[in-house]
Amino acid sequence: MNNLTFPILKLLADGKFHSGEAIAQHFNISRASVWNALQHAEQLGIEVFSVRGRGYKLPHALTFLEEQVVLNALRALGHTFKLEIHDHIESTNTYLMRKASDELDHATCVAANLQTQGRGRRGRNWQAGLGASLTFSLLWRFQCGAAALSGLSLAIGLALVRTLHAMDIKQAQLKWPNDILINREKVAGILIELQGDMEGPSTAVIGVGINLRLPENIKKQIEQPVTDLASASTHPIDPNKLLSALLGQLAEVLKEFEQNGLTNLCEEWTNHHAYHLQPVRILMPDGREITGVVQGITEDGNLLVNTEHGLQKFISGEISLRGTS
Repeated sequence: MNNLTFPILKLLADGKFHSGEAIAQHFNISRASVWNALQHAEQLGIEVFSVRGRGYKLPHALTFLEEQVVLNALRALGHTFKLEIHDHIESTNTYLMRKASDELDHATCVAANLQTQGRGRRGRNWQAGLGASLTFSLLWRFQCGAAALSGLSLAIGLALVRTLHAMDIKQAQLKWPNDILINREKVAGILIELQGDMEGPSTAVIGVGINLRLPENIKKQIEQPVTDLASASTHPIDPNKLLSALLGQLAEVLKEFEQNGLTNLCEEWTNHHAYHLQPVRILMPDGREITGVVQGITEDGNLLVNTEHGLQKFISGEISLRGTS
């Protein structure tokens, strides 16, 4: 890792050209050191424009996550989290899962400006570039066992939708069991990994990825329709404000979930489900395809679908839900 790479990238965050000489003077380094640092950025998949006589610039201005800015916003909301912000990390979920048994504090959040090996559901990669996504993971300790957490991803999804609606992105909807859609295109996903006994205390690592501004080269690598907040919002999205707002909503939803599960959240979740009362295809792990009309969810997070064999209940697992059109 080149320790100069991200300090230089933060200098370029205004989206304007900066000459190699000016950057070198700013950091009191050689121009060769500037070049090496930005070569490392390109190795991380970060696009940096270089124009002879003008210098270096990023494709557009962007806002980096700043730990103190997020913590101040959370404090104003009355919430307390332990927060780590990394400039570069392979996977926030993997990082927390490795440390979950090391007595890490409850409500520890790890976020990254650049995540290079993010993981999604069903073994997929989460595609993200610098400024393209907000990626973070939250460690939450429960007194109940893992068996009682089957509807957790639905509760997390509701917190995400509440946050986006509060930011005037009213078109955000849920897709069972753990995606957020805008106009039937994926804008965010959730990955939850558990540690602990089925009946005793357990720990959840809740991973969230939200597309902020996806460049075309990343969109082409994704095997499903996707969108981003830049396309859906009329104003720029500050990732610091988004992260603090999300954590505030997550704290509220997780408190409710700890006390009552999905009981008091089911109706609200259903009201925001993109496929409620809609015809769907359900792709099973063994290759079978089941069609039907979504009727709702159960209090443990299962999907209710009216099929040719009557009302059936589906558990998330390796199932994939699709619309029929």
